[in-house]
Amino acid sequence: MITDALDAGNPARWVAGDEVYGNDPKLRKAIETRSVGYVLAISCSHRVTTATGKIRADILTAGLPKRAWQPRSASDGAKGPRIYDWAWIEIAGDDDKHTTGCRWLLVRRNQHSGELVFYRCWAPGPVTLAQLVKVAGRRWSIEENFQTAKGLTGLDQHQVRHWRSWHRWTLLAILAYAFLSILAAGQRELERPSDGLIAFIRNEIRHLYAVLIQPAHTIRHRLHWSTWRRRHQHRAPTSHYQRRSQLTP
Repeated sequence: MITDALDAGNPARWVAGDEVYGNDPKLRKAIETRSVGYVLAISCSHRVTTATGKIRADILTAGLPKRAWQPRSASDGAKGPRIYDWAWIEIAGDDDKHTTGCRWLLVRRNQHSGELVFYRCWAPGPVTLAQLVKVAGRRWSIEENFQTAKGLTGLDQHQVRHWRSWHRWTLLAILAYAFLSILAAGQRELERPSDGLIAFIRNEIRHLYAVLIQPAHTIRHRLHWSTWRRRHQHRAPTSHYQRRSQLTP
C-alpha cells in the first residue's frame, strides 16, 4: 500500500512505521528505489550490517559511550515536550555492491526507565539527527489521529464482515473526522488568541455540532459550557509544561 501510494504520485519525503515495516527488507528496498527516506522501527534482535559484519541492534547499542546520547524532543505532547535520549550509528547496506544513500541505526532511550527503541533509517543524502528524530516523532501524531477518530467518529465501531461495507463505513468515518479537522483548523485562524482558553479542538467542535442537531439546551447554555471546558483544558497542559520545564536540565 505504501509503494502504491508513492507510485500514484502522492508527494512524500519520508516514510515512518513500526517493526512490521522496519523488519521487511523488500519494503525498505522498494522505498529506497523511489528515493524516499524512511525511519522504520525494528526489533532489538534485528541484525544490521557494520564494517565488522552483521550484529544485533541491541548489542551494537550496548557499546555506545555516554557522550553518544543527546536529549531531544521528538514532538510536543499533552504533558509537554516528549524528550528522550537519542543516539545514531552509521551502518552499511545489506548488499554493499548496490548500496546507495546514507544509512543509520537510530536509538531512542527513555530517560526514566531506560527502555530502548530502535529504528532503521535511510536517506538519499546526508541529514541531521534532528531531522530523523522529527520523522520518528511524526508517527505518534498519526497514531493519535487514529485513536481520536475511533472516539469521535466511530472509526473502529463497524460490525461488518465484507470488504464493501467495511470500506463504506471507514470512508464515512474518515470524512467525518476530516470535517472536524478542517473546522478546527479554520477556527484557529479566525479566533484571536485568548489567555486561559485552549484553541477549538475537534472534540469541542463535535460537542457544539451535536447541539445544533439535537438542541437539548439553548445555544447560550452550550457555549457557556464550551468556554468552561476550554478554560480547564488550558490549565492542565499549562501545568504539565511548567512541571516538565522545571525537571528538564
